[in-house]
Amino acid sequence: MTGVGDAVPIVTIDGPSGTGKGTLAVLLAARLGWQCLDSGALYRVLGLAADRGGIDLDDGPALAALAGNLGLAFDGGRVLLDGVDLGDAIRTEAAGMAASRVAVHPGVRAALLAWQRRQARAPGLVADGRDMGSGVFPQAGLKVFLDASAQVRAERRYKQLREKGLDANLSTLVEDIRERDARDRDRPVAPLRPAADAVMIDSTALSIDEVFDRVLEEVRRVFPDQVHEVAAE
Repeated sequence: MTGVGDAVPIVTIDGPSGTGKGTLAVLLAARLGWQCLDSGALYRVLGLAADRGGIDLDDGPALAALAGNLGLAFDGGRVLLDGVDLGDAIRTEAAGMAASRVAVHPGVRAALLAWQRRQARAPGLVADGRDMGSGVFPQAGLKVFLDASAQVRAERRYKQLREKGLDANLSTLVEDIRERDARDRDRPVAPLRPAADAVMIDSTALSIDEVFDRVLEEVRRVFPDQVHEVAAE
C-alpha cells in the first residue's frame, strides 16, 4: 500500500492502556535513532485543553475545531502546549479517561491525522497508540500489537502512581481500565484492534526488557538494510 512515509521505515506499536507500549516506543526510538510519536499524548493534551477552555468532552465539533488549532509540540521528553511544559498533568488517570472520550469523535481524529502522518520523517519513526498500524500508518513495515491482562496493567499503573507520590486505588484502576478498554474497542471510528498483519505480543508475564528484545529482533528482520542502531548506554 502506498501513502505518506513510504520511503521512511515505520514501526507501529498499538494496544490498550497500560501495556507498556509508550515505554517500549521511547526505548526503541532511542536505540534506532528514529523519531518517536506518542499519539496518546495528542488526545490527552486535547482533553486537557478542552477542560481548561470549558469545552464539553461530548461536543465533537467544538473539540475538532480545537484540535485543528492545537499549539502542540514535542521537545525531547517534554510535551508543550502553547510553549508551556505540561509535565505530569497529561499522565494522570483523569487525563487518560478524557483522552479516551475525545478520541471517539470522527472530526477530532480527522483533525489530528495529518499532524500524525507528518511525523514520518527520516531516518524512521516509531509510533505508539490505538490505531497507528490499523489506521494512521497502514503502510508501516512492522506493526506490533501489545496486550496484557487488565489486572496486570492496573498493578503496573498503581506502582507508577505510588512511586510519584500520588494516591491510587487498585480495584478502581482495574475497573477504569476495563471501562476504557470497552470504550476504545467499541467506538465506531478507529476502534482498538490489531492490524491484520500485526505481530501479537502478550506482555502479561514479560518484563519491558523482554518485550524490547523481541520487538528489536523483529525490527532487524523487517528492516535489515535500514537499521543503524545507536549504541545502548
